[in-house]
Amino acid sequence: MTSSRNLSITQILLCGATIVTLSMGVRHGFGLWMLPITQAQGWTRETFAMAIAIQNLSWGVAGIFAGMVADRFGAFKVVMAGGLIYAVGLAGMAAATTPLTFALTCGVLIGIAQAGTTYAVIFGVIGRNVPEHKRAGAMGMAAAAGSFGQFLMVPTEGFLISFFGWQQALSMLGFAVLLIVPLAYGLREPAFTGGAPIKREQTIIQAIREAFKYPSFQLLTAGYFVCGFQVVFIGVHMPSYLKDKGLEPQVAGYALALIGLFNVVGTYAAGILSQRMAKKNVLSIIYASRSVGIALFLLAPLSPLSVYLFSAFMGIFWLSTVPPTSSLVAQIFGVQHMSMLGGFMFFTHQIGSFLGVWLGGLLYDRTGSYDVVWGIAIALGVFAALINLPIKEATIQRAPQPA
Repeated sequence: MTSSRNLSITQILLCGATIVTLSMGVRHGFGLWMLPITQAQGWTRETFAMAIAIQNLSWGVAGIFAGMVADRFGAFKVVMAGGLIYAVGLAGMAAATTPLTFALTCGVLIGIAQAGTTYAVIFGVIGRNVPEHKRAGAMGMAAAAGSFGQFLMVPTEGFLISFFGWQQALSMLGFAVLLIVPLAYGLREPAFTGGAPIKREQTIIQAIREAFKYPSFQLLTAGYFVCGFQVVFIGVHMPSYLKDKGLEPQVAGYALALIGLFNVVGTYAAGILSQRMAKKNVLSIIYASRSVGIALFLLAPLSPLSVYLFSAFMGIFWLSTVPPTSSLVAQIFGVQHMSMLGGFMFFTHQIGSFLGVWLGGLLYDRTGSYDVVWGIAIALGVFAALINLPIKEATIQRAPQPA
């Protein structure tokens, strides 16, 4: 049972889910800014894609340290700082006039902000305060909030761009993400604010060495690399891909919103299934299904209907890797260093994101087509489906530590 020193599950889910809704919702709409910004500034798509790639890499690197700080001093301080940095990054993104300043604001600052306001940190709070038999389901709810944020925020961002212009829209979003700061207070854990301290059986170095030597952790991180590649490539480049094919701009907005809507169901279902069947099997099904969906989308005649069907199908599997992956980390290694280990794993995810978004822009500029990157995404999905099958889910057995 949850002890008196723990936060209530309802409080965690309300505050954590709202924070993830804002943070992930804004981030998922960045693809809508590619054409307005590149056309206004006279930049290539590769320039915009590089900034988003840097953002993903910055997010991954900062996520490791954000996880360490959250595990040691409490998540609420990390989330507050992330909300403030997010607002500064969006304002700077609107004011940037050179590729360098755009990369520093849209890339570095917003990447750091996302590290402190998304899954690794929020799931650490869930892991420490929710009983194990409910943990995967709670993570599924929090991940579903990120998907709802996409459904809610992507059309909103498209509306703001259309009616106020891309610069004013970014400034408005900067004020919106400041709501993260007061919401962070709902994640203040008594153990970090004068309550009974958390007992730690491992140092940070011991936890890192143990995880990186463990084959199942290595396989999980490899699968997460594929997740990052597929999701960010599609999320950032699909609006431009559809416009190149002659479809109206609103088709892309509706498509991204549908991905978010259907992933509300998909991530929650993945969390529930992870409580009832082997989590590695859930992950294999997700990755294989993504490859099938992409292949069918490319083979079918392109129309708004085929785009919407593809978006709904992909939405079911969009962020649904997050609950089984994160709950597996807690199940195997425990919750003492969960945010930090999740940060390391997410760093691998973001390397995949970097390559997905950057190669999308690079290969488009070189070949005039996204065909090669679509093919890479399919092959990687098959690879990830296979490498998740050998994962061992049992709790790791540690030798007793000397007094």
